[in-house]
Amino acid sequence: MGPTAAGKTGLAMRIADRFRVRLISVDSGQVYRGMDIGTAKLSEREMSAYPHALIDIRDPAKPYSADEFRHDALEQMELAVNENRMPLLVGGTMFYFRTLQYGLPDLPSANDEVRQRLIDDAAEHGWPALYKRLQDVDPLSAQRIDGNDRQRIQRALEIYELSGIPASQHKPHDQHDLAYDFIKLGIWPGDRSVLHARIEKRLEQMFAEGFVEEVKRLHARPDLHGKLPAMRAVGYRQVIDYLNGETDYATMRERCVFATRQLAKRQLTWLRNDPDVLWFDTEDVDFEEKVLEFLQKTTSVGRYIA
Repeated sequence: MGPTAAGKTGLAMRIADRFRVRLISVDSGQVYRGMDIGTAKLSEREMSAYPHALIDIRDPAKPYSADEFRHDALEQMELAVNENRMPLLVGGTMFYFRTLQYGLPDLPSANDEVRQRLIDDAAEHGWPALYKRLQDVDPLSAQRIDGNDRQRIQRALEIYELSGIPASQHKPHDQHDLAYDFIKLGIWPGDRSVLHARIEKRLEQMFAEGFVEEVKRLHARPDLHGKLPAMRAVGYRQVIDYLNGETDYATMRERCVFATRQLAKRQLTWLRNDPDVLWFDTEDVDFEEKVLEFLQKTTSVGRYIA
């Protein structure tokens, strides 16, 4: 587990070299076919050497839910056990990790009247005002939600208004014990400026590899409208704004950097609020070896040494 550009894929490969594992992707963008560059998907060569389940399993026109992920991930984990392999989940979609372990919260159904009132409030006062309202009533959800993500801001406020309970405090309705011991390895650099530099370097590489052209191909499809989760992914929505003539190229690049930094910040917030996460600093010398040594000494993992 870790923020974007922290080095999760590289570490997963090193673990796969040492242990018998089944790699399972935990990435809400990599599930979609055709979204390769912008989601930092593995190359064909890497996928051949280190196959990951739950990559390229859905057309971007058909949304993929956290509940579907939970079902598919548990299925893959069972396959791993049947093969005498350790399920190794790797990715940065923290909500997927939480849903896998605890199930989805028991939230009130959508209410058209409340939803429309919130939309009207936003039209009158602006979405920043509604985001400020969310920060007041549910600061934990506000930390996890991008201030520009109107749909999630509206839904979080709707949940609060309907139930009187912040969305972040709703208990899972499917919280039964899973037959697994979860070992949560969190990786990120202790110096946040290092992570920012990695993010900028990765984005430079994405644009050099043809990220704009990738989004242009997707945007040309009439069935891929801007409200789909796939098209709202970080990076993709900024490029789509550029293709629609709403921003210039330089501004689009700056917004991609900013949005990715905000994503990393939200990911770190999730990780730091989970007391079970074991943190490894990617700036430590031989940090990957430290992770491998830790796993090798862990009783439940030792039997999977290749």
